[in-house]
Amino acid sequence: MNLFKSITFFILAFMILNSACSSSKSKLVRSKVYSPVSKDLYDTIAYMDSIFFNAFNTRDINTVTSMLSENLEFYHDMGGVTNFEQNIDAFKRNFASDRRVRRELVKNTLEVYPIKDFGAVETGVHRFYATEKGQQEKLSSEAKFLQVWQKKDGRWKLTRIISYGHDEYLK
Repeated sequence: MNLFKSITFFILAFMILNSACSSSKSKLVRSKVYSPVSKDLYDTIAYMDSIFFNAFNTRDINTVTSMLSENLEFYHDMGGVTNFEQNIDAFKRNFASDRRVRRELVKNTLEVYPIKDFGAVETGVHRFYATEKGQQEKLSSEAKFLQVWQKKDGRWKLTRIISYGHDEYLK
């Protein structure tokens, strides 16, 4: 009977300890609602994002090119790492194809943080929609993104882009 009580005590103690550890871990999860450090910076980067992706959506290669730093690095969880030239070539091929792709920022996901003496980092979630020739537009994918903007000589340019956590909807 003492063995039974000891085992029961051990199991209960383990369960209580495990529960306490689990709940302390959940307190580490960030529950703070996002609020921009600088409203002006947030508005500026949100505007730059809208300019860049409007150019993407309308296939304006000149604007897209002008907004990317020549030392651009693009990290894509499914496509690997590419540089400025590779991205410009990909944009040109995409813009010339019959398949139209449109990017849309998911509402209330944009966050912007300053990078001292450099620029800003932007994070969010975006969706891409595809339209095949003669067909209706369809949701193609959704992903998280992180973009690093540099302000140099009064101009904002994208220097790093990371796109990850893709959910693909079209096969």
